[in-house]
Amino acid sequence: VFALDAAYPNPFTSTTTLRFSLPEAADVTLTVYNVLGAEVARLAAGQPHAAGRHALTWDASGLASGVYVVEVRADGQRATQKVLLEGTT
Repeated sequence: VFALDAAYPNPFTSTTTLRFSLPEAADVTLTVYNVLGAEVARLAAGQPHAAGRHALTWDASGLASGVYVVEVRADGQRATQKVLLEGTT
């Protein structure tokens, strides 16, 4: 089943792991956007991935605290989720 699993940890302070599943091999694009819709990171850009579960780590060091939207696209399908980057004190 195509799915974007819950990011872990979420909320996070600098890095979080983004997991997704593919029912069959596909080219995957995984992008992170800020709340204004601007792209802030691209962890995969149309790269081939085998069927199964995958995990990518997003290092958000240097970005402002706040809500970000993670989007994964593969084989004509799309899934999104919100993640919360918390500042360190």
